[in-house]
Amino acid sequence: MLHGYTPPQRYLPYLSWREIVALPDRENTVIVLPTGATEQHGPHLPCAVDTVISAGVVGHALAALPASVPAYAMAPITYGKSEEHLHFPGTMTLSGETLLATMNELGESVYRAGFRKLLIVNGHGGQPQVMEMAARELRLRHGDFIVVPSFTWRVPHVAGQYLSEREKKLAMHAGHAETALMLALAPDTVQMAHAVTNYPPEFPSRLLSPDGRPACAWSARDFGPSGIIGDPLPATAEQGQAILESLAQSWAQAITELHQLQWAPRAEPTWGRAQHCGHVEAQWPA
Repeated sequence: MLHGYTPPQRYLPYLSWREIVALPDRENTVIVLPTGATEQHGPHLPCAVDTVISAGVVGHALAALPASVPAYAMAPITYGKSEEHLHFPGTMTLSGETLLATMNELGESVYRAGFRKLLIVNGHGGQPQVMEMAARELRLRHGDFIVVPSFTWRVPHVAGQYLSEREKKLAMHAGHAETALMLALAPDTVQMAHAVTNYPPEFPSRLLSPDGRPACAWSARDFGPSGIIGDPLPATAEQGQAILESLAQSWAQAITELHQLQWAPRAEPTWGRAQHCGHVEAQWPA
């Protein structure tokens, strides 16, 4: 069924419109939007990694919530801004403009349904700026809308205890942590026999990159033909399960805090408003 990792009673599309209208506290109900991508993740992982991880972590977090915390997951976004991987077959990419418009229109739909708290849990490292832009635009249009754009890995988790120092420093894609988590979430899609180690060269300017990560724009093929940027070889399902549980518990706590949060409601201006290029803008009186 469509709910995937999410408990069916926490899956927003399974509610009818009448059930949504009847929800007792829509303003403080947290709507969670898992956001991923479909892009190459080396020869050992499927192209769905970012979506599986985002949706999987969100689903496990919602399963850990007490019934007293109202929260629902939307269907995940499975396509993202993945141009840095477009040289590899299987990568399906949207432009930044298309993804931004999609996020804005979904946010407007959430708001129109009477919800006022939207949490975006993004699993793809190539598009956080788009999530932040959409959140800002939605906030500017709706002063009582709390939109939190975040990253799957931003909350506390235990992955670091399994990673080498080199992995922590230079890994960016299809490495140890992602592979371990996929072994826990979707083991049938992982082919460890094809995993290889591949790190980018350290960036030569310490002023531009104190940690050695690339400071300039890059595409995955800049670092070799495998598509991997890191070392997936030490990953195990047991590590992945521990990482998953730690992420789920942290996100369950974050969702609880967002449900309870009251933050800076902004009254709409009393002066006129004008419609411009599809957006509502404030307009000073003539």
